[in-house]
Formats: sequence, C-alpha cells, structure tokens
Amino acid sequence: MPDRTWSPVFLAADVPLPVGAYSPAVHAGDFLYVSGQVPRDPRTGEMIGATVEAQAAQVIANLREVLAAAGAKLEDVVSATIYLANEDDWSAVNEIWKSTFEAPYPSRTTVGAQLRGFLIEISVVAYKPQRRANYGFG
Repeated sequence: MPDRTWSPVFLAADVPLPVGAYSPAVHAGDFLYVSGQVPRDPRTGEMIGATVEAQAAQVIANLREVLAAAGAKLEDVVSATIYLANEDDWSAVNEIWKSTFEAPYPSRTTVGAQLRGFLIEISVVAYKPQRRANYGFG
C-alpha cells in the first residue's frame, strides 16, 4: 500500500466492497470525506424508492452508516454536495435537509446532474477531531 497521510474507512463485513475504484470514505487528519451515497441498499445493491423523498431517506441512512463506521455522526458534517437528477426537486430536498440537520446547517452545494437512474446522490465532509493524547500539559 502506498505511503499516504490519509486512511480509508471500510464498512461492516456484510457490506460488499465498492465495485468502483474508490473508498466509501477516507480520514485525512481531522476530516472525514464520504464518497457520494446513492439510494441503494448497501448490502443487497437494490435501489430504494421511486420518489426523491424516499431516495433521499435511503441516501441519508447510507451516510449515517458510513459516518458511523468512521466513528462520526451526521452532527459532524460540515459540508455537503447534493446532486439532483431534477433540479425542480430542490425544495423537497431542502425540507428533508431541514428535518435532518439542525441550524446552523452545514455548508451545502446543490447541482443538477445525470445520475444513471437515481434521483439524488449526496457526498459529505465531516469534522471529527482525532483523539489526542493528554500528556498533562493543559
């Protein structure tokens, strides 16, 4: 393995590895970068939901699982990028966002994209300081 200053995060043993050449998330210092999550059941690969609301619920559940594997929570998210197949779904997704996160909200960018049959994909960055040893200096 190459000498890197970041480390990959892996999910539970019952979750297959990604098909593509990427990690579900990586730790880099005190930050956690989570790859784009889509509305698929991580264990079966089955697409979940026919509406943007149902798909967003699955995407958020997937984000929670990846964050938990890295010892983080949704409350640690500082930035997100939301990709929408239909830009007109912005208002519905904004309502879901407001019910998922508390103010002050993480920074966010929402863009229209071709998503290969999905209505939504979300990637996030979380801030999760690594535990540092306390050597009695304060």
